[in-house]
Amino acid sequence: MDDNIEELRSHLMYLDEKGYKVEGVTNGLDALAVLQEKDFDVILLDEMMPGMGGLETLEEIRKIDAGVPVIMITKSEAEDLMTRAIGKRIDDYLVKPVSPLQILSALKRQLDARKLTGETVMRDYMSNFMAVSDRIGTASTPADWEQIYVDLTSWGMDIFRYSDHGLLETHADQLVAANQGFAKYMRANYRDWIHADGAVGVGDAEAGDASVPMLSPRVFEAWVEPEIQRSRQVFWVIIDCMRLDQVRMIEPLLEPFYHITRRNYWSILPTATPYARNALFAGLYPLDIAEGYPDWWISNPNHEGSRNASESDLLNELLKRIDSAAKGSMRYYKVSDARDADPLHRNVGSLGDTRLVAAVYNFLDIMAHGRSQSRILKELAPDEAAFRTLMRSWFEHSNLFEVLKKLASRDCTVILTTDHGSMLCQRA
Repeated sequence: MDDNIEELRSHLMYLDEKGYKVEGVTNGLDALAVLQEKDFDVILLDEMMPGMGGLETLEEIRKIDAGVPVIMITKSEAEDLMTRAIGKRIDDYLVKPVSPLQILSALKRQLDARKLTGETVMRDYMSNFMAVSDRIGTASTPADWEQIYVDLTSWGMDIFRYSDHGLLETHADQLVAANQGFAKYMRANYRDWIHADGAVGVGDAEAGDASVPMLSPRVFEAWVEPEIQRSRQVFWVIIDCMRLDQVRMIEPLLEPFYHITRRNYWSILPTATPYARNALFAGLYPLDIAEGYPDWWISNPNHEGSRNASESDLLNELLKRIDSAAKGSMRYYKVSDARDADPLHRNVGSLGDTRLVAAVYNFLDIMAHGRSQSRILKELAPDEAAFRTLMRSWFEHSNLFEVLKKLASRDCTVILTTDHGSMLCQRA
């Protein structure tokens, strides 16, 4: 819609040649009348029209069809106008003079982006399939396997989001091959890793041994303690049972608030919570915890998770052992159930002088285990993609997300991690 529609005749002819059927109107009122009678895939809206202006017309368009993409075209380069247009949910913004090709590009972004991305994902995945398979067969270092996992995770999410779901079966077969190769690699090397006392893994180029991955007991000293030494307040948040693909789902929610640096570490074996998370907090392997702190390692058969009841004590001992600046200035919180009153959410405003705040959120782990026992959860999350979406929904509406948004405005470092991941078993 443009009051100078005749001046755009060449643009309309160009779009017609490209397969777009275009209907032109000269003012906002006529446009609204047409929109009430017909459905359109996209609207090109001139900002300066007689009578009802572009922004006013946009408001009325949203009342009729809230989902139709609207591209505003204007002569004005005023930042305030662009800001107001974006605030009113404009989908794209072009400044005159515009060429037919610019309009075509804007239309493709709105109408064909998903299709074009899907075609590219399918083409790129198939062209890289053999190369990835070869890398699985020849991977010989932790960095090799980390990159394979990152790549396969990205491919799986992109295929599901953009491309032919028929490719997911091919991708699943490749994941099986990768898991088999990785299991052999772990069996061949794990014993040597845990005996490499003091080894720091991939991600620390200064002191690291590239043949040894970063394992659970080394995470605190390698990545958390250095932030404390920089006189930073640190919030160390562990979401139990979180996987890389699930991290990818919540990263877009955090990106408006944080500059994100991603690092990978490997959980120890067994990856069960009593072993993996205690190793994180103690900076020790389970055998060392059992020998050094036997009273904190005794399991109560009547209380699930009792071996994790001393995480705060183990962390305090670690702070003393390494003479951390946070010793004596640490707070620990655990949220084990969605019904719990979240103590971190309640107290976050009063922690300004605390050097280290550690928090554990168990809800994702409870949801993962509960899926096998709950018919409703099985229906909500029949596969890994659905479970990712469910996890994102939980996070987006959680107290934890509210806490992280508050922390973004404070002078602190937030380290968000997990103790172990999970796998969706297909056969029992």
